[in-house]
Amino acid sequence: MGYQAPIRDMKFLFDDVLEIDRFSNLEGFADAPKDVRDQILEEGAKFCENVLAPLNSVGDKQGCKLNPDNTVTVPEGFTEAYHALVEAGWPLLSADPNYGGQGLPHVVNLAYSEMTSSSNMAFGMYPGLTHGCYSAIHEGGTDEQKDLYLPKLASGEWAGTMNLTEPHCGTDLGLLRTKAVPQADGTYKISGQKIWISGGEHSMTANHIHLVLARLEGAPAGVKGISLFIVPKFIVHPDGSLGERNTVSCVGLEEKMGIHGNATCVMQYEEATGYLIGEPNKGLSIMFVMMNEARIGVGLQGMAIGESAYQAALAFAKDRRQGRSLTGPKEPDQPADNILVHPDVRRMLMDIKAHTEGGRAFLYWTALYGDLLHKSPDEAVRQKAGDYMSLLTPVLKAYLTDKGHKNASDALQVHGGSG
Repeated sequence: MGYQAPIRDMKFLFDDVLEIDRFSNLEGFADAPKDVRDQILEEGAKFCENVLAPLNSVGDKQGCKLNPDNTVTVPEGFTEAYHALVEAGWPLLSADPNYGGQGLPHVVNLAYSEMTSSSNMAFGMYPGLTHGCYSAIHEGGTDEQKDLYLPKLASGEWAGTMNLTEPHCGTDLGLLRTKAVPQADGTYKISGQKIWISGGEHSMTANHIHLVLARLEGAPAGVKGISLFIVPKFIVHPDGSLGERNTVSCVGLEEKMGIHGNATCVMQYEEATGYLIGEPNKGLSIMFVMMNEARIGVGLQGMAIGESAYQAALAFAKDRRQGRSLTGPKEPDQPADNILVHPDVRRMLMDIKAHTEGGRAFLYWTALYGDLLHKSPDEAVRQKAGDYMSLLTPVLKAYLTDKGHKNASDALQVHGGSG
């Protein structure tokens, strides 16, 4: 049995726990009544179960390939699946209608994102990070930058990436060395190397929009001297057409266990043309929009992997026959009972299920607060939502990824030697 989206639990959270319909007076919520939400979940489940899930093992076995011309080839079926995703409009669910989006609540989009992460996390990271890039430009870009980049990012026709980490610095971004040199025409020349860049290069989209943290000459030391730049793979002309190839390239692929289908790139910037977002030396605050979205996304991945692991372990436990129940044979006509009768197997499965369902509620609740932060007309509600998000977003990421690892490990234990 392959992945089956937990639609029943998702609907329960929407309708009975979060009671989403009580927010129908807020922007976007009126366009997402129960029948629309249900249809999104059901159609999203079909796409993830029938298109993405079968490609999961293919992607991990084949992985991505770096070619001599510094292009990257994704696994078989990924390009066709990505084009089907864009054609169906899935990336547009919660995007701003001013840029072609549907403007639905983020909590609804999160449920769809859960299904992509459970069915094929490596694939789901491609549109997921693009949405984060879209959000950062939406938050901090000029009107001209928004008009130029957001429609194609929102639709998924262009890809987006987040470039923070360098070979010598990860968490301590104040140590970064990538430099930006201002030019007479108002652009900047970006030089440096970034590592662990998810989706940094592929040919599934016509363009890549890289968000790059860099330091201007003479900038203050530490994080107070970091600026943020848009660095497109292909220069985008004012009319939206694509121009020459920028001097940014993938010079290596790195390995991330379990997601070989996602191109984890070493990106080299060699005086690449970049465009400042926001004010000089204040880029980190804008990048945090994308980083916080990524934190929720990573927490979601932890929970989603737990869901996939639970489903696989439960299916195995129902089929695998070993020994007899402590209280006597449950299926005396069979040579042995299935391993569900054994207390420790049941304990592990119930523990995975409890933490997965609790994690889903935690995520959806947090996503709802994110919607209230941006859509509520009540300043007190927005303040409360902002405080909640600031406190619990990093907690959510850390807790759910730890639990996701534990859940996957326990699911392997259920498989015994097969695991």
